[in-house]
Amino acid sequence: MPIVVFEASQHGAAVTVEAPTGGALADLVDRTSAPVPFSCRSANCGTCRIAVLEGGDLLVPAADEELDILDVFAVTPDTHRLACQAKLKPGPGKLRVRAVDDDE
Repeated sequence: MPIVVFEASQHGAAVTVEAPTGGALADLVDRTSAPVPFSCRSANCGTCRIAVLEGGDLLVPAADEELDILDVFAVTPDTHRLACQAKLKPGPGKLRVRAVDDDE
């Protein structure tokens, strides 16, 4: 079962979540109040950008819409993803992510 650790970007505690069947990171953020800001689920604004610190191979590859937004920010899906679009594969492992500040 994947474990997701949402690291706090500045002050605050990390949130650790079990995701027994994989699924969308946005749903995990909603359920646990993890420290990732976002207001959409359609890959059009980029406010939910996350840095992938560990376990990026646990994520389903980014779709074209997500890739287009990541390109605007000049980052790759190897190091950054959009929480509104990223989905976990089922199976064991640990994903560690952190919300990206606007000045990064």
